[in-house]
Amino acid sequence: MFFTQYIRERPFRVLAVNVSENGIAARRLVEPLTTHARVVGIEFELPGTSEVIWAKAETQFEAIDRDFHHLGIRFLAMAGRHERLLRDYVRERQLRASAWWRHHVRVAFAS
Repeated sequence: MFFTQYIRERPFRVLAVNVSENGIAARRLVEPLTTHARVVGIEFELPGTSEVIWAKAETQFEAIDRDFHHLGIRFLAMAGRHERLLRDYVRERQLRASAWWRHHVRVAFAS
């Protein structure tokens, strides 16, 4: 999913590669003048919902290669309703992934 990261009030379009209850692993295209800040704003909509989540977050990890700026971002604060929505989303995805994995392992061993 894509989300918006606000660094010093400047919006950046970012791709989330993993979302957890605690934060987001993400990457964005490298820009000539990459802005850095430890505390950032995050705005995103979880797939399948129509609720925009706003969060205060802290950059925990940054690495830049030729094409991408890789980020590890930890949530610091968000509305309680959004915390519950995120927690439910992550748990539901984990259950679906676990069911998929169990099914495919069963099929592989049955062959």
